[in-house]
Amino acid sequence: MSETIYDALRESHEIQRSLLRRLLRTKAGTQARIDLFRELRIELEAHEAAEERYLYVPMLMEDMGLDSSRHALHEHHQIDELVADVQALETDGEAWLEKARELSHEVHHHLREEEKKFFQVSGKILDDTQKTRLAAKYRKDYARMHRKLEAE
Repeated sequence: MSETIYDALRESHEIQRSLLRRLLRTKAGTQARIDLFRELRIELEAHEAAEERYLYVPMLMEDMGLDSSRHALHEHHQIDELVADVQALETDGEAWLEKARELSHEVHHHLREEEKKFFQVSGKILDDTQKTRLAAKYRKDYARMHRKLEAE
């Protein structure tokens, strides 16, 4: 069976979970913390962009997918704001760790909700061919966004 959009998304979700676990275990003010946060920020941004383009947009075009897509987009916005908040703080302070924990909580909540609810709704709307085509488009855009963000 061909890879579906859900397979591709879950792969990035696992990367995000791993980066968050590792990030929260880093020592204050270290280069490891700075590097892991940058890696997480790039992963989140590349994933969000490609996911919004190749899963959320098709879902927004269907009445049954409208509410769940809007909710997921709202959560992406909240995550983006938390990333900006963490980025604005000194990496050696307790405030940074608290905000990073808040980011971790929000990302984990979003991923769980997406995998348990959103994938099921979209699975009823998209046919098997669409799921396979969207996976290829997602992967291509995800890789392009990673390259672009890493170069910045």
